[in-house]
Amino acid sequence: MSEAVNGTVNETERLRRWRLVLGGGAAEGTGCTLTERDQRLDRAMGALYDSDRKGSLGASAPSVPRWLGDIRDYFPASVVQVMQRDAFERLDLKRMLTEPEMLEAVQPDVSLVSTLISMRGLLGGRTKETARLVVRKVVEALMKRLEEPLRQAVTGAIDRASINRRPRHAEIDWNRTIRANLRHYQAEYRTIIPETRLGHGRKSRGSLKDVILCIDQSGSMANSVVYSSIFGAVMASLPAVSTRLVVFDTEVVDLSDEMDDPVEVLFSVQLGGGTDINRAVGYCASRITRPEDTVLVLISDLYEGGVEAGLLAQAQRLVGAGVQVVALLALSDEGAPAYDRGLAARLAALGVPAFACTPDLFPDMMAAAIRKQDLNAWAAGAGIAAVPAAARDG
Repeated sequence: MSEAVNGTVNETERLRRWRLVLGGGAAEGTGCTLTERDQRLDRAMGALYDSDRKGSLGASAPSVPRWLGDIRDYFPASVVQVMQRDAFERLDLKRMLTEPEMLEAVQPDVSLVSTLISMRGLLGGRTKETARLVVRKVVEALMKRLEEPLRQAVTGAIDRASINRRPRHAEIDWNRTIRANLRHYQAEYRTIIPETRLGHGRKSRGSLKDVILCIDQSGSMANSVVYSSIFGAVMASLPAVSTRLVVFDTEVVDLSDEMDDPVEVLFSVQLGGGTDINRAVGYCASRITRPEDTVLVLISDLYEGGVEAGLLAQAQRLVGAGVQVVALLALSDEGAPAYDRGLAARLAALGVPAFACTPDLFPDMMAAAIRKQDLNAWAAGAGIAAVPAAARDG
């Protein structure tokens, strides 16, 4: 294989790369002869992207599992995931995921999990068990990446939110108290005058904050459902937080009792179908007992199939009662999908910030919500464009 010389690409390597990009015959005008390995790589790309040869990945082709194995050998995982998604979309390979051998060959990722969840009604027997193993593998990898940041952010925010400024002697947090009173140091006496005393709130057997994740099950929100189930499981494990997980289409399903296992949550959702946000928010509102200590996260593209006026009226009542409400247009790495900009702007005018959020930023967002920070200001500081509020009528 040709190599770069002194950090630059030589002519042979440049021609090789153009030949692999352009596809076609053995040389295709480049005068470049491909090695045996490059020929295999070329066939793997051509099977997907060359329209003259795309039949080679047809639904009955026995070469599909081999092709999936080949691209894993030739490309890094991030590229493999892109090629898999392209294959599912361009060549209608979704139905082939009903074969265990196919599932065992693919590179697991969030998009694949979304596809499997949407197809779960077609899965049975060994295929369903294989699919569950694939989903669990992705969920465990995401938990490993996201659990500790969320745990630290939420716990820290609750600790700060529950500071007692009139503590009894046994409740004083001396480290915080000393830091808060350093300006009152008396050099003559070599001591600090603790004008401000900070302590822990009194121990409570119950949770200190209530969090409700209200998740749209429509097809465009599939990746958001995956991440939400993981975050819900993490928060459900925190004693200081009471977490409820609600999913909806035209019906509302409370999955709070299943949050200890995100895989079970995912296999319980029904992706696709209509959307009744008003009904879902109404259900969540009926479960709120401590408005001032509640955060309601609505995860939806806001295409309302229910009564929009009813949704806006409920949002206004919740905000007025002290609930911290936020509308996440997406909880995924892909950014905001298509969404109802008008409804998002009307919610923003009522005090419900609306923006998309990546999984890596979600812990900080939750911490800011628990501390009752201005979430529009938080979003701006995080480089996120929040939906501007619509002008009020009259």
